[in-house]
Amino acid sequence: MADVVLYDYWRSSASYRVRIALNLAGIAFESTTVDLVKGEQRSAEHLARNPQGLVPALEIDGLQLTQSLAIIEYLDETRGLNLLPADPALRARVRALSYAIAIDIHPICNLSVAKHAREISGQDDAMKRWMQHFIRPGMQAFETLLGGFEQSPYCCGETPGLADLCLMPQVYNARRWGVGIDDLPRVTAVEAACAAHPAFAAAFPDACKPA
Repeated sequence: MADVVLYDYWRSSASYRVRIALNLAGIAFESTTVDLVKGEQRSAEHLARNPQGLVPALEIDGLQLTQSLAIIEYLDETRGLNLLPADPALRARVRALSYAIAIDIHPICNLSVAKHAREISGQDDAMKRWMQHFIRPGMQAFETLLGGFEQSPYCCGETPGLADLCLMPQVYNARRWGVGIDDLPRVTAVEAACAAHPAFAAAFPDACKPA
């Protein structure tokens, strides 16, 4: 088994973020699928890794880590990825930008939440309407927040940062659920820059889908 193992699901936004970070760090890892559609996240084996029954979980440096943002910050601090600026005030602003997606949009658009909305509504299209209802205004707000930074070409500067790692999975979800974002020029410019970066391209869900 590889020294680094990522317990992963190809369409998981949180897993996608961590795959990008691992790629940026140049860390070779073994990806072990935890199929969320089949409910494998609720297995005793996976609950032993993460009692929350969520992905990702990462085995690295003799540790077993959970929560994507905590994992990413660990990689940033131990591998020198420079995902956050050194200046405390700017660091707080970049975190706020990142959290606007990772803490505000992502949790309510989690697969389990959207499925529950469909179940209690009894409507087949409830998941899509739920996603569209929450993703679109969240992305509009993110576009406005980006106005406080210079995209050159990434969210906050010349190199990928935490905000880019949070943005790209949400862009994927927006396009998956038919949420219009092409009228958001800052977002789409960052999307193009990230898509051209090998670390992001290798982490793209369709590139990581099990055969």
